[in-house]
Amino acid sequence: MSTWSKIMECVPNFSEGRDLAKIEKIVDKFRAKAGVKLLDYSNDEDHNRLVVTVVGEPEALKDALLEAVGQAVELIDLTKHSGQHPRMGAVDVVPFIPIRGCTMDEAIALSKEVGEKVAALYHVPVFLYEKSASAPHRENLAAIRKGEFEGMEEKIRLPEWKPDFGPAERHPTAGTVAIGARMPLVAYNVNLGTANLEIASNIAKKIRFIGGGLRYCKAMGVELKERGIVQVSINMTDYTRTALYRAFELVRIEARRYGVPVVGSEIIGLVPMEALIDTASYYLGLEDFSMNQVLEARIME
Repeated sequence: MSTWSKIMECVPNFSEGRDLAKIEKIVDKFRAKAGVKLLDYSNDEDHNRLVVTVVGEPEALKDALLEAVGQAVELIDLTKHSGQHPRMGAVDVVPFIPIRGCTMDEAIALSKEVGEKVAALYHVPVFLYEKSASAPHRENLAAIRKGEFEGMEEKIRLPEWKPDFGPAERHPTAGTVAIGARMPLVAYNVNLGTANLEIASNIAKKIRFIGGGLRYCKAMGVELKERGIVQVSINMTDYTRTALYRAFELVRIEARRYGVPVVGSEIIGLVPMEALIDTASYYLGLEDFSMNQVLEARIME
């Protein structure tokens, strides 16, 4: 990667978290490709979702992603899909994040190019979101996804929800996809010591921005059936402006009103080192601590 002049990150989410054979076939499209490096992938059976983190030179990344999208469209049938995480497509969301040597404008241009290709090659309707959105009401992924796969059959025919690319008709098995450019996002979940989903959902409503909570925080309640607990599933959309520790502490504060303990938390996929350093500094009470004091960061300079 050190020889790449431009590094773009992509974190596609696929609606398959249980069938390991299908997961491997999708992830394989990112392996052994010049100009592309697969960094991480994780699947969750309760969410029934696969999250892949990959970086690469923009053109090589685009080609690998298009192959993965084609594989997912072939393998995933949303008429037979169920899970705790909202979804509207076999490939549910594809964000591009500029990392090094490239700008947000380049990420936006790449997202539009990929969106046009996905619609042309696979006949899957594409909505542009976040920084790539064609209208203000399309910036928020939750607004686009509202109604999910089932509701999209009627929603997509409304003039205000005409896709940016592709037919104004839901793909019969692969649904629709949101593609866009955004800041680095941290997928952060806080687990609660209760099986009551209503409690997790109520806490999520309190901490997310749309409910009067943290500015760069999206959240929802999720049931983890296999563990017999629930979690507040959080997306931190700008960790530099809303820190992870604030989300954690606010969940803990809200959980107290129900007499429910926080029993753990987890990060899905990769996380910027700065986000963890910020949180560690808060809990350790470090004064004037900086990234320059992190050994690994200095080695990588």
